[in-house]
Amino acid sequence: MDRYDELLRTDVYGIAVNKASVAHIYLTKEQACAADDDGVHAAITADNSEDTVVDDEFTNPPYPRNLTITPGGTTGDVKKSDIVVEGTNIKDEPITETFSFEANATTATVGNKAFKTVTKVTIPAQDGAGATFTIGWGDKLGLPFKISGKPLVFALHNGVPETTAPTLATDDDEIEKNTIDLNSALHNDKSVDIYLFL
Repeated sequence: MDRYDELLRTDVYGIAVNKASVAHIYLTKEQACAADDDGVHAAITADNSEDTVVDDEFTNPPYPRNLTITPGGTTGDVKKSDIVVEGTNIKDEPITETFSFEANATTATVGNKAFKTVTKVTIPAQDGAGATFTIGWGDKLGLPFKISGKPLVFALHNGVPETTAPTLATDDDEIEKNTIDLNSALHNDKSVDIYLFL
């Protein structure tokens, strides 16, 4: 879709400029709730002899969000490996994302793709039987546009303008890579208004 198919006449004969559109995205306080490190799935105990595959008991993010995976349990059993998450994006298309961990990792790996649903997680065999992995959602909100470049954007948090501009990630091919991250952390009692100049 061409968002720049209308021209605006100027006060100079022979010079016209493209009209810009402003997209307003409103998220309720429930959709824009705080990040939750076990919101998608409680701690999964990983096998140390074969892949651990989970394909049920997921809770989907309240709005398309990036995911986080946090190691726990006996973190000395965490193996240098890649965990693969499958699900769908805001358009209900299948997507995957790989989360890489170093041996004995203790901190979360933060994803960049916005998942609407999570349908499967594959955890490679670990170095011991005590490693666990918890799956949650982060603060990056999915956008319903494939965007090239870096358009002007601002946000309101519970009706109050953010004094520092949000961080915008764009991709004109994969819609799940288009996200916005407000400067302030999301909160369970605060709605969000996003304004994009396209």
